[in-house]
Amino acid sequence: MGLENLQRDGFITTKLNEVYAWARKNSLWPMPMGISCCAIEMMATASPRFDIARFGSEVMRFTPRQDDVLLVAGTVNYKMAKVVRKIYDQMPEPKWVISMGACASSGGMFRSYSVVQGIDQFVPVDVFVAGCPPRPENLLYGLLELQKKIEREQTGGGTSRNEQVTIPESAS
Repeated sequence: MGLENLQRDGFITTKLNEVYAWARKNSLWPMPMGISCCAIEMMATASPRFDIARFGSEVMRFTPRQDDVLLVAGTVNYKMAKVVRKIYDQMPEPKWVISMGACASSGGMFRSYSVVQGIDQFVPVDVFVAGCPPRPENLLYGLLELQKKIEREQTGGGTSRNEQVTIPESAS
């Protein structure tokens, strides 16, 4: 009887960790690491047509100390891997990583001594977005999957921090 009266009067009751999880998952600030052609598709997600602002991720800061999602888009060579790792280390906890495109996820078509065959060799990746280059819809789907993962982590849904999500190329 008491809960029904509160709801009728416009009050909402919930748990504090659920509010915290909702706020954290809906305010992800990505650190864009557009290294090659996937960066064009990453930039397109901020356009009015795809509107990444719907998910609270329109604030793309170019300083790692203000971000919580590292968005690596493109081919990473071994020289650049040191820079990506340094940026990852400078980000505050909790932090997540999205690997966008075939090159960042697996080296793509570049099977050479200078290209890293997947950034998961030096940073922990939470979401892999497939494609060459992946469409903006796939990146948005990957962001939604990351939000689900964060919500499960925060509310004690039994998710492991090492769990990886792979977004297929035909997710759009």
